[in-house]
Amino acid sequence: MVEMSREEFELAVSDALDQLPADLVPHIDNVVVFVEGEPPAETPDLLGVYDGVPLTERGFMWGAGALPDRITIYMNPTLRMCESVEEVVEEVLVTVVHEVAHYFGIDDDRLHELGWA
Repeated sequence: MVEMSREEFELAVSDALDQLPADLVPHIDNVVVFVEGEPPAETPDLLGVYDGVPLTERGFMWGAGALPDRITIYMNPTLRMCESVEEVVEEVLVTVVHEVAHYFGIDDDRLHELGWA
């Protein structure tokens, strides 16, 4: 397990968001990213989750008044599975990319094919 403050972990998440491809960033709208300590008890090893309606499932009337989609990155399971700060930073990047991909409508099977899951 890696020791890391919440502030350091949040910085790793922020840095991961900064590494998203520049041509994708303008298409990300009305999404908030949270860091939480633990995932729900029924999924103790979950590293992140996307909660929202993927872009590929939205109709032409989507938008007005819609609550933001949420991406949550879970700190403690990430720290438990990693053996170094560098590994945490890499795992956070993979998790952020994975959850942003869900926002764009890319499912787990396709992420596996692309090597991101």
